[in-house]
Amino acid sequence: MNASNPVVIYGIKNCDTMKKARSWLEAHDVAHAFHDYKTAGIDRERLEAWVRELGWEKVLNRAGTTFRKLSDADKADLDADKAVKLMLEQPGMIKRPVLDLGDQRILGFKPEIYETAFAS
Repeated sequence: MNASNPVVIYGIKNCDTMKKARSWLEAHDVAHAFHDYKTAGIDRERLEAWVRELGWEKVLNRAGTTFRKLSDADKADLDADKAVKLMLEQPGMIKRPVLDLGDQRILGFKPEIYETAFAS
């Protein structure tokens, strides 16, 4: 991780997992910026980069209420393009948090994975 690329955590303010991840970063004195994609949105280029790096199947949160409320037609025949379109329309469908370390992204929150990522 290089200093010119600050850590950015992407997600939604009121999500419990987000709160745990942000608390972990603060407790470990990891300077970071928070991007709430429910209020600030997400740009297509960044979302497509995440999908290429992590796979749309992981980035799209199919367990969440936003996805479950979709019509059967929207849920059918999912592929990367359709998943990106759905997530751009409703960013609440993006799995969270997405921790951007500059040279890699970490999806979800597991303390042991964060510890490994910040071990130096």
